[in-house]
Order: sequence, then structure tokens, then C-alpha cells
Amino acid sequence: MRERDPLATSSYDYHLPSELIAKSPAQRSKLLVYERSTQSITHTTFDKLPSFLPKNSHLVFNDTKVIKARLFGQKESGGKIELLLNRPLPNHRFNVFIRGKVRPGTRLLFAEGLEANVLQLHSDGSREVEFFLHDRPIEFTQLLPILDKIGHVPLPPYIDRPDTKEDERHYQPIFAQKPGAVAAPTASLHFTPKLLAKIKATHPTHTITLHVGAGTFKPVEHKRITEHPMHTEYYEIPPSTIQAIQSDVPLVAVGTTVTRTIEYFVRTHKARGECDLFLHPHNPPKRINHLITNFHLPRSTLLMLVASFVGLEQTHRIYQEAIQKKYRFYSYGDAMFIL
Repeated sequence: MRERDPLATSSYDYHLPSELIAKSPAQRSKLLVYERSTQSITHTTFDKLPSFLPKNSHLVFNDTKVIKARLFGQKESGGKIELLLNRPLPNHRFNVFIRGKVRPGTRLLFAEGLEANVLQLHSDGSREVEFFLHDRPIEFTQLLPILDKIGHVPLPPYIDRPDTKEDERHYQPIFAQKPGAVAAPTASLHFTPKLLAKIKATHPTHTITLHVGAGTFKPVEHKRITEHPMHTEYYEIPPSTIQAIQSDVPLVAVGTTVTRTIEYFVRTHKARGECDLFLHPHNPPKRINHLITNFHLPRSTLLMLVASFVGLEQTHRIYQEAIQKKYRFYSYGDAMFIL
């Protein structure tokens, strides 16, 4: 069989039976452990993670907090719309995605006196808006308590159901601190207080912040992955984490967001800013030693990031075995640990 081209987008296709798409979290997540040195696969459960952590390794978590970024409202003319907040911009403006036809100058009405004025339409399908509360422009920190009241958990599009009160708890890492994400760093969702305490007893932990944007779900549409315009997300790294990065301790990244943030820092030496790093087999990691992650969508940059660690052919092998063993996929699904 001819090897696939790691720069061809079609090389990252795979067939996933629809019943393996997790629509809600499992009581006990499965964990696939892949050992790169031997190309061996071990099947276990996520609560057994501590026994697989390399000695002397440090874990790095993303402490971003998912906000209730989905709003339902209507245009002044009466047509219904759905708005997904993507990220705040300078000058009290916001980048959003809107389901429903809008043009610059359209006024959008929501509950609690919240309104939005559409300012610009962008070629990537996003929109630029300004929010008002009782006719006064508001910034991100003023918008957050309103979102808590009237917003909805921004479940990914493949979880095809309305959000519930349970999602407010389940679609949020237990160590979430800094509001700003519109999608969860999903590898973090497997950690319980008990498991985290057990890990911290034997392994140092650190944090970064990367506010996950809606672009994380955007598939690569160009034929060559190197032509894909990578989305940007705001990040910051505290000094204690930078110290760990600049040491020679083995680093375990809890999630693709941690991986990209640290790898971006290694390349730019910037402790905060906009991260647009695209990791793939021709741009592999330089600092992260081990990765905990979920199972990702076909043709996604996240799947290509996994391939940057293990190679394209092994990525397909791992995924086919996970499908065969009926692992649950995507945000509420099971996890894998690359050693």
C-alpha cells in the first residue's frame, strides 16, 4: 500500500461511525496510551493516567474558562438569529459568527436590554459587531455577566442538541479560571478533583491561558494543508511556566491548546499575544515531550497536530484501532496519551 502524502488534506480523512460521536460525557473515560519508542498501544481508563506519567515530568494545563457564548435573538425587522461570540477585539468590538442573513448596519435584539450593531462582514464568514446595553456601548468584562444570564453553552456543532444545565458543569474544566474560551480545551474535561490531587502529589503542574476560538472546529478546505490560513487565539504564559519551558524537564501538554501555546513561545519568545501556530508532520513540536488529547475530526488541524507527534501512518493506525474498540470521539469523547 502506497504511503499517504502528509501535506495532502485528503490524507487526513477517515470514516467514523456516527454512533461513536459522543453527545454527552461518559461516567468513566477510556484512555488509549501510545508509546512512540515501541509503537505499542495500551487500552486503559483515564483514572489510571498517573501510572503512565513519565517520572520527573511536569504537566501543563490550559486555565481558560468557557463562556456562555451562544445568544439567540432577532433582527429589528423580526427575523430570528443565532450569534456565537468568537473573541473580543480592540475598541469595544467583537468578532462573532451569526446564523441568519445580516448586513452592516443591522441591529440585533436580545433579552435583558442587550443589543448588537453589525459593523463589518468578513470573508471567513465572521462578523464584527458592537454590543450595547440600554443604548450604551459595553466592553467584554461588562458583557460577561449578561452572557451568564441569557447566553447558552457553546456546544460544538456535532453535538446536535440544545445545551442543558448539566453542560454548564460538564463542558468546563475543573481548573478553569480566566473567562474567554468559546470551546472547551477538551483534554481537560477528563480530570476530576480526586485525579488532579493524586497527580499533583507526584508531579509539578503549571498553567497557560489560551482562549479557544470557534476556528478550532474549522476543517482544512485547501487541497494542501500548508495553504490553510490558521486562525489566531489570544494566549498568555505566566513566568513560572516559562521557567519550566526553558528547563530540560519533560513536559506533558494537557491538550492541543497547551501544545500550540508552548510551541509558539519556543519559536517567538513572546509570553502573550496571538497564537496562530499550525503543527503538522512537516512542522513538528520542538519542546513538548508528551501529549494528552481527545480524538479529533477528519481534516482538522487538531488531527494534523497529532500526526506531528506520531506521523501520519501511525495516526491512522491509532484511530482505526480506537474505532474498532469503540472509543467515543470528539469533545465529550475518550482520550489518548502520546508517550
